[in-house]
Amino acid sequence: MNGKTLRIGALTGALVLVCGAVLAADGAHDSVSDDVIAAQRAKLASVTQGAGFGPQAPRDIDKLDGMNPRAFEAAPAYTAMNLCNIHFHEGAEHKGGDFTKFAGNGDGEGYGTGYLYSGTLTEAELAPTYFEVGTGEHGKLEPGDTIEVHFVHTTAQVVPGPTLGSCLSEAIKNPQLRVEAQVYVLVNDDYAADFGEHARIAKVNGFYQAAGIPSDTGAPIQYAGSTTGPGYNEKGSPFQVSWSVRPGVAKLSIKSLAAWLEGNVFDEDHAHGVRNLVTNLDLLSKAGQ
Repeated sequence: MNGKTLRIGALTGALVLVCGAVLAADGAHDSVSDDVIAAQRAKLASVTQGAGFGPQAPRDIDKLDGMNPRAFEAAPAYTAMNLCNIHFHEGAEHKGGDFTKFAGNGDGEGYGTGYLYSGTLTEAELAPTYFEVGTGEHGKLEPGDTIEVHFVHTTAQVVPGPTLGSCLSEAIKNPQLRVEAQVYVLVNDDYAADFGEHARIAKVNGFYQAAGIPSDTGAPIQYAGSTTGPGYNEKGSPFQVSWSVRPGVAKLSIKSLAAWLEGNVFDEDHAHGVRNLVTNLDLLSKAGQ
């Protein structure tokens, strides 16, 4: 739940400006050593120890253990909240279910890392496209890439818009937040899921909703966590977020994502970076409660 190139808003501690990512000549990210990631994890543990931070995200959704003592009331079901933002990350921030293949350490700043779809795709699904998708300073999206979409909801009375600042209002600065997370694998298949439909905004029972959030990718794993993004690799996120992460991967037409990126109310035009998976039990809640 963060940004790759960030538009800073009131809640954009979840969105961190990332500079100086190193790209290989073919657009792939150079990979830092395991020592770099270990040092980031050690610093996160050090700066959060005894500081009172609540449970963090992302996590392995196949592992439900956690020992963080900070509790907060779970946000309502997303159907009783307003959709406030949609954004996505290249590489799943969470691990588990159908997305368990580690992409590697990446550049150490959130790019070229995360978890990939662990299933198989056909040659046709992986065929290169004749158009570019989400091209930016950190590369572009291609068939076979895995993305994690965050449908962010708030109890504030707002309309959907750019950045996580859209989840706040002048009337309430500490709303409850819920993220419905869905992992997709991009395929060159016009008959696969249409992202425009999944992200279509409608008003249902008085609440703004993403009318097409998948309901056939498994029962979501529920847990108490935080905002995410690579800016929190070495510090704790102070925000409280109720998470619902679906374990199944949906195949998504890359052409439909390209069309959505051409113009949407969220001003999204590329994929964001990911935070290191949080594995320290002191920083994790007990999931499923």
